[in-house]
Amino acid sequence: MNGGDEVVAAPAGPPHPLEWKFSQVFGERTAGEEVQEVDIISAIEFDKSGDHLATGDRGGRVVLFERTDTKDHGGSSRDLERVDYSIGRHPEFRYKTEFQSHEPEVQEKKVKKISEMNVDPSKSMGNGSIASSSNSSSSRPYLANGGSPDRYNYISNDFSFPPGGIPSLRLPMVVSSHETSLVARCRRVYAHAHDYHINSISNNSDGETFISADDLRINLWNLEISNQSFNIVDVKPANMEDLTEVITSAEFHPTHCNTLAYSSSKGSIRLVDLRQSALCDSHAKLFEEQEAPGSRSFFTEIIASISDIKFGKDGRYILSRDYMTLKLWDINMDSGPVATFQVHEYLRPKLCDLYENDSIFDKFECCLSGDGLRLATGSYSNLFRVFGCAPGSAEATTLEASKNPMRRLVPTPSRPSRSLGNSITRVVRRGAETPGVDANGNSFDFTTKLLHLAWHPSENSIACAAANSLYMYYA
Repeated sequence: MNGGDEVVAAPAGPPHPLEWKFSQVFGERTAGEEVQEVDIISAIEFDKSGDHLATGDRGGRVVLFERTDTKDHGGSSRDLERVDYSIGRHPEFRYKTEFQSHEPEVQEKKVKKISEMNVDPSKSMGNGSIASSSNSSSSRPYLANGGSPDRYNYISNDFSFPPGGIPSLRLPMVVSSHETSLVARCRRVYAHAHDYHINSISNNSDGETFISADDLRINLWNLEISNQSFNIVDVKPANMEDLTEVITSAEFHPTHCNTLAYSSSKGSIRLVDLRQSALCDSHAKLFEEQEAPGSRSFFTEIIASISDIKFGKDGRYILSRDYMTLKLWDINMDSGPVATFQVHEYLRPKLCDLYENDSIFDKFECCLSGDGLRLATGSYSNLFRVFGCAPGSAEATTLEASKNPMRRLVPTPSRPSRSLGNSITRVVRRGAETPGVDANGNSFDFTTKLLHLAWHPSENSIACAAANSLYMYYA
């Protein structure tokens, strides 16, 4: 500095694209293994600290994982934000416990029976082993999972001791405890408030209330009161034949306890202020994108239906996912999304086929990074996409839920944009994929779909579900 000249720092550019690496997999399938319907993962979520991860499956089972790499270095993941976490380390989780949240409506389970023994049952065995005659073993019926109706009648009339008797009998002398087993206990059941399947549950920042939503209603609950709720949104018409729109997702604002947002099957998002009235028939703000003239078709409303919404960490932005795109909305600007990210544009010529096989109704979730610089969502063939949403970012990465996530790497798509004024830019990212084929010429498999994923609240780490397998990645 000379003569009082001020040094002006050059404006920082967009963050560099992340290089994603495989971290862990739980429940990995072997080649050709059949997946039971009840084992398919239907929900994933980190807790606020990021030290615990929970999954739920269609059979009503909730599995809890806990982080292990922080214990060796002291403190929680928040403490580790103060140090350089990227040097040779990545988050690691281990199975902690599981419990049954509810019984599935329909359950299919394979029954296993003993079909072959590694010991000839017609011969008596020494060293304390028990045997029976071939006649008794063949006539004894086998039960599910290897059980037997006389499982507790260990010594039958056909039993014979080996010559010379049993030389020794081994008994346990010391029983030691190696680990603590957690047992879940149901504290409350919030019942009889919904006539349709619940699609969303969201805790309030006040720590006292939460909402539950189905196709037609959103109810407000107090955590301490399980037999009473308040209906705050009701879109059910007097005549069900007049029903044209249903609720698809709902979430509380992360810091404003009086604000929540819910999405609809018509592609709109409504912001609700609980201070306005007890029944929120009217919304504080409505976010929807106007339909382009001449673009309407039979599939317009179907692909416009929003399957998931998520608030950003600071509550300024809302991320929504419909069948074709991700959209980022600024809650202070209701004229349209500030950015649109093309996810399934390559499927547009296949909409008729996707309608016939019901894939067009698949509900893909979305998530944002804790720093608000990136967002992610799933696709078919167990693929998921990560986009950069910082100003000037062209990051658009396609990864596969496998031990080699970059195997199906797709080139970064082009990124035309147009100004909306007031320094706000609407970004439209066009996909570069060939319809039904990835960058390596592999065909997309519409029977394998990655619907559920979650971003760690404070680190660049993603957990995603491929059928009954849980994959984790870090950058």
